[in-house]
Amino acid sequence: MAASGYPGRDLERYAPEPDKRPGRTAFQRDRARVLHSAALRRLAGKTQVVTPGTKSQAWDATPRTRLTHSLECAQVGRELGAALGCDPDLVETACLAHDLGHPPFGHNGEEALDEVAEPCGGFEGNAQSLRLLTRLEPKRFTEDGQPVGLNLTRAALDAATKYPWPRGGHPEDPASPKCGVYTDDLPVFHWAREGAAPYTRCFEAQVMDWSDDVAYSVHDVEDGLHAGHLDPNVLLAEPERREIFAVAAGRYAPGAGEAELAAALDRLLDADWWPHGYDGTARAQARLKDATSQLIGRFCLAAEGATREAYGTGPLTRYAAELIVPEAQRLECAVLKAVADRYVMQRPDQERLRAEQRIVLTELAEALLARAPEGLDPQFRTLFDTAADDAGRMRAVIDQIAALTDAGARSLHGRLVPGT
Repeated sequence: MAASGYPGRDLERYAPEPDKRPGRTAFQRDRARVLHSAALRRLAGKTQVVTPGTKSQAWDATPRTRLTHSLECAQVGRELGAALGCDPDLVETACLAHDLGHPPFGHNGEEALDEVAEPCGGFEGNAQSLRLLTRLEPKRFTEDGQPVGLNLTRAALDAATKYPWPRGGHPEDPASPKCGVYTDDLPVFHWAREGAAPYTRCFEAQVMDWSDDVAYSVHDVEDGLHAGHLDPNVLLAEPERREIFAVAAGRYAPGAGEAELAAALDRLLDADWWPHGYDGTARAQARLKDATSQLIGRFCLAAEGATREAYGTGPLTRYAAELIVPEAQRLECAVLKAVADRYVMQRPDQERLRAEQRIVLTELAEALLARAPEGLDPQFRTLFDTAADDAGRMRAVIDQIAALTDAGARSLHGRLVPGT
């Protein structure tokens, strides 16, 4: 069934297949396939920022995982996309799928696997997401037996692509590791991107990307407060503020000056709803939850208003518009990311933990390569056996490691690596 406002080519699937039940749109089917995927379920066992079970002196934290983050991103994206005229199921599908390729231990695991996978072209979570959607997640096969993953529509694959270029193809920084496709997945990537200008992202992908930024910037700060890692009063003091602005300018808002970052933070601190204290009581939790709601609304309404001002009131889809986010809200979002970075991710115990995690993944890769193909799970053993060269065989091993949860990686490492 067609989705309103999207031509038939947007609804095509790499491997043609008939509708099983009338009455559902193609994008509703896409959304259902991602929701029911094992890859999405596995995100429940992958850390977002705060490790589950972290304790403070006053309360136990139940922080977000990659799965809860993806669900929250999907809620934000669905509503923002619908307000701008996108098909809500299409945007929600992209948001649910955007983190599927993240390996154990989050971005730290991504960096470790990128080093291990250098002989086969490196590792990148976004490229791994496309690989899962189009090859690894068992759902559909072609008539000649080739896996096509979830076999989503062309528009859904395009909407889930945050970085539409291969390794080394970043339009502004060729040295950047950020990419959306591995070399051996280029055929389906080119199919999904048919007709799109190089490097451009469709409107739905832009909505997904901003929804991701909004969700994790706001919720990572919330989790940091819940876990007792962040005292709101430090946001008023020096030299802490300068440290936050340095992180923001270095990682999240390149080129931004300290004065404009300070103004962005102060706009948030001056809001009536900003939580200036947190003691874990029910009233404090409610006030914090209201602050997260206010922030999400602030960031989404700003983007909606600016985009509507530029493009009018009609439906905005695919390549007919660009999402416009005012600079003020981009800087506010960047400052929130820097706060979480400085007070949650940069804690001394986290660096020790990250070093241990890198060792686990590196040794696990060595152990699996030494035992392959017999030591691989059946799905990845098939990929290993049918690979055309050593790079393809290594990629199959990396695929298995990337699919593990945090606990699964530690458990398998404990079984395969003597003395651990």
